[in-house]
Amino acid sequence: MKKIFSGIFLVMILMLTSLPAYAAHSTIKIDGVAITTDVAPEVKNNRTMVPLRVISENLGAAVNWTDSKVTLTNNNMQIALKANSNTVLKNGKTELLDVQPYLKNNRLFVPIRFIAETFGCQVNYQHSAVTVDTEPLVIDNVKVKAIQDEYHMIMGGVIQQIQGNAYNKALYKVFIENKGSIVDAPTNYSWQTNIDNPGSYYKLGQYDFMSYDNKSIQQFDLYSLNNAFPAELLKGYPEVLIHDVTADKWYLFTDKALESINQLINTATNNGFVTVLSNTVV
Repeated sequence: MKKIFSGIFLVMILMLTSLPAYAAHSTIKIDGVAITTDVAPEVKNNRTMVPLRVISENLGAAVNWTDSKVTLTNNNMQIALKANSNTVLKNGKTELLDVQPYLKNNRLFVPIRFIAETFGCQVNYQHSAVTVDTEPLVIDNVKVKAIQDEYHMIMGGVIQQIQGNAYNKALYKVFIENKGSIVDAPTNYSWQTNIDNPGSYYKLGQYDFMSYDNKSIQQFDLYSLNNAFPAELLKGYPEVLIHDVTADKWYLFTDKALESINQLINTATNNGFVTVLSNTVV
């Protein structure tokens, strides 16, 4: 009987030692938020490996695939790498990784420390948790903590906060870069749809960039034209307007920019970077 148990024990040891060098996954926190991923991070050769999407979405890196090579770009830094290769190009200069990126479950896993630190982030590892702190958005020399987003529906409204420096920067960029020509303020605009006035606008959302002492640094409001009137009565009225509340100026805006804002907020929500503060929708 002892020989049988000894044999079983030996087989188990051989099976364990023959497995790939993967360990239990780590918890990943970016800017204090424990992120949600469709494929769990894991540890290989003492390096925390994360799906590429974690980098591209939550650190604000643009991704470009060319054949088997992937290029990550964030501000003035660019990283090019391949699966199963230790060689990486960092702004055109060759470096060697101590762990290879690899494909698993149709996801490319990359070393988070190398990429995050290359993009100027602070990385710490403690108690099986990896924390990544990125540079915050700064407006008028004030650091932005979060974006407070408010929108109303027919019955009630929602107030929520969008965290994550990458999301704050991306949203701010959309607002700033897509302001069109300056226009006069509409005659009629409010949270509600005004069915009595052609050319009236209703507010789609209010976006406050908040400081660490919970004060508004910059506020943008988005408005949509009320289309509940014959087309001939709406000629000359733009579909979407943006109100820079801080400067009290109105500008043309585009549906495409509006779609980009909604996509960014949806991505932030899916990754755990949105906290609902109030919900009165019934």
